[in-house]
Amino acid sequence: GAIQHFGGVHHSHSAGSKAFFSTTGPKMLAADAIQKLVNHIDKDKVKFLRLQFSDLVGHPKNVSIPVTQVERALKHGVGFDGSSIQGFVRIEESDMILKPDPSTYAVLPWRPQDGRVARFICDVYGTNDEPFVGDPRNVLKQVVLDAESLGFDLFCVGPEMEFFLFKTDQEGKPTTEFQDLGHYFSFSPTDKASDVRRGVVLALTEMGFDIEASHHEVAESQHEIDFRFCNALRAADNVITFKYATKSIAHQNDLHATFMAKPLEGINGSGMHCNCSLYKDGKNAFYDPEKPQELSDTCLYFIGGVLKHVKGITRLANPTINSYKRLVPGYEAPVYISWSSANRSALVRVPAARGEATRVELRSPDPTCNPYLTFAVILAAGLDGIRNQIMPPPSINGNIFHLENTKEMDTLPPDLMSANDALLADKVLCDALGPHVVGSLTRIAESEWDDYCTSVHPWEVNRYLANY
Repeated sequence: GAIQHFGGVHHSHSAGSKAFFSTTGPKMLAADAIQKLVNHIDKDKVKFLRLQFSDLVGHPKNVSIPVTQVERALKHGVGFDGSSIQGFVRIEESDMILKPDPSTYAVLPWRPQDGRVARFICDVYGTNDEPFVGDPRNVLKQVVLDAESLGFDLFCVGPEMEFFLFKTDQEGKPTTEFQDLGHYFSFSPTDKASDVRRGVVLALTEMGFDIEASHHEVAESQHEIDFRFCNALRAADNVITFKYATKSIAHQNDLHATFMAKPLEGINGSGMHCNCSLYKDGKNAFYDPEKPQELSDTCLYFIGGVLKHVKGITRLANPTINSYKRLVPGYEAPVYISWSSANRSALVRVPAARGEATRVELRSPDPTCNPYLTFAVILAAGLDGIRNQIMPPPSINGNIFHLENTKEMDTLPPDLMSANDALLADKVLCDALGPHVVGSLTRIAESEWDDYCTSVHPWEVNRYLANY
């Protein structure tokens, strides 16, 4: 049906993968399905499997097993110690189980072909066989179930991932030295960077990704790769895989790929614009040809909810101290809380396409975010808008940065602690994330902020050392 069409991951080298597809994660497979998958892995000549999951800040973690253990892993899961994972648990409750999601099986094409490596993305369970409340993937699944309870069969996200490619030094450590001097959409067939971008696109396509576009971005050495929208859980899995693949392939080319929001001052930072749409009865619920601008009430309420909760969303969408150096006027990143169907400077934009392609684009997130938690709070905010019929304010159609009255406009939080305070004050988002996740995020923010505030930065030395 519609879900298979929008959410299925079809690996070009995995003829049988459709049979293993699910939208909400692993139900333990029947014996014959396990055998079928084991045979498939055998046919792919895989020697090792990486069981991947994500910590609270969105860093991929993995437990590696030899292929001989795959049947046991699929039947019973694999135990690991959760106390060493950021934002998970304390020592006394540290036993966790990874349960592979069979639909996420993919061979890693950039690994050596003789001892092939494949991966499963896993869900994290406690020893009581309950999903772990601190697993970001589980948090997103719960909000998706909430959307289903309102009659929506699908929440789709299409992320646009920007990143920089920098040179590495003699020891292989990252620098901020540009690899290339190209600009927006520039055509440069000779530089190493376009080899990396091509390598990433080919590898991801082989893994079953549907890549819509890849191009050079505005800043020097900055690149963007956009994926076709799919169900939010698969899209979040794709973001984690994408970052991991890009870093691996850049490393093979003696380059460093960074998703840091603002690695250099004076040039554009990297964003992760999120194109969102809801489906009901297999049709795009944001589209209504009878309404003004052909946008349904559902679409407007979704925008209303996102704008209402966007300060709290910012804690998840922009989770580092550096994130807030990107959210400043003058560099294309949004600052003012507004929406528009026309201009690209708005925080929430409705691109021109209609029909099945009708979507709402949130432009504030950056690629340091944990995609599971970010998609979860965007959806929770949109559903709150739909439940309570929150109409957004009038749309703004001129370039916001050229308007005279921006002083009266509300803005995104200026720093990480303000964003964390906004999250703590937002009951809808706190309920969606759960107390475990909110408590852990707060501890992470406070610790980062304390470190930042007690560090002496080069700016201070440059400014004060000679003058005082």
